[in-house]
Amino acid sequence: MLAQQRQAAILDRVRAAGGVRVSELAAEYGVSDMTIRRDLESLADRGLLAKVHGGATTVSPGSAHEPGFAAKSVRQRTEKAAMAMRAAALVSPGDAIALSAGTTTAGLAQRLVDVPSLTVVTNSIPVADIFYRAGRPDQTVVLTGGTRTPSDALVGPVAVAAIGTLHLDMLFLGVHGMSERAGYTTPNLMEADVNRALVEAAERLVVLADHTKWGTVGISSIVPLERADVLITDDGLDEAARALLSETVPDLVVVSSQ
Repeated sequence: MLAQQRQAAILDRVRAAGGVRVSELAAEYGVSDMTIRRDLESLADRGLLAKVHGGATTVSPGSAHEPGFAAKSVRQRTEKAAMAMRAAALVSPGDAIALSAGTTTAGLAQRLVDVPSLTVVTNSIPVADIFYRAGRPDQTVVLTGGTRTPSDALVGPVAVAAIGTLHLDMLFLGVHGMSERAGYTTPNLMEADVNRALVEAAERLVVLADHTKWGTVGISSIVPLERADVLITDDGLDEAARALLSETVPDLVVVSSQ
């Protein structure tokens, strides 16, 4: 396959899935990782995709664009798995926790299905489904009502009202982006309302955000950076961002993505 043909195929993959990984493309096309990286650089130089650590994603179309759950699930999978494993260590049997919508929190849910006597509140259909399929009888899973978004979150006044009566030990919050100016953000205005309600309901806030979220700004702020008690990210985060976040967040946890 010629380089031009391979790049066209890669671009089709990115547009269909929302993101690709270098290792997967190299195996599929029978070329080296370096060849795929050169392909991605060529496409990125033409503004056709965005290079990220270990792969590429679609070019961000704006602060109000909300990718679907399937598209987000292929992005930073190694990093998200490492973050989810670290977050799961914070949960104890008998806890009452909340998991916001998102692919990172869905990965965390998979690691919590065997925790006994756990109560989970979520506005995420995939998260609720993970616990439902596991079927542990001593766990209680509460799925808020509301209107469904492209990322399979339930939002709106019904969800906010349901959350407003609750008192939880901990919230695990996945975010669309984070920045010094805007704090933790989302591209969905109504999801921001739900996330703020979850923050208010929880005694402790744990944010899960991989390194690609730094500098990304959704249309609506959820809470400032310093509102998080714990921020779990990965080692792809640059040193300047680490230094700033170390001074801002009480507990910055950087996990290895290797």
